[in-house]
Amino acid sequence: MATAKAASKSKKAKVIRKVSQGMAFVQATYNNTIITVTDQNGNTLAWSSAGACGFRGPKKATPFAASMIVKTIADKVKETGLREVEIFVTGVGSGRDSAVRAFNANGFTVTSIKDMTPLPHNGCRSPRARRV
Repeated sequence: MATAKAASKSKKAKVIRKVSQGMAFVQATYNNTIITVTDQNGNTLAWSSAGACGFRGPKKATPFAASMIVKTIADKVKETGLREVEIFVTGVGSGRDSAVRAFNANGFTVTSIKDMTPLPHNGCRSPRARRV
């Protein structure tokens, strides 16, 4: 009886919003690259990462992986009509520049690029030097 009740639940239909302007958040670390595309209010339209695209190990943090991530996001966002993108880059990984170039190559108009990488203003004490 409990299984019949669970089976009768139906999923909510996915609503495709028409958006012409959006924001892309690129998080490039030493180990991975994650990209999220949102509308102007911050509602997520699509996201992808190097691991979700099938890259494993050290290949996840490469510039090629970042360009493939943008390609998959471009396919996901195609129905929404997104054309103009503001890019916010965070992190120090090698996928930073290639992700921005890939947005331009996949038909998006890049309106602005902002580096949001946090920098300390001598707040916390840094850890001691490692002895090898």
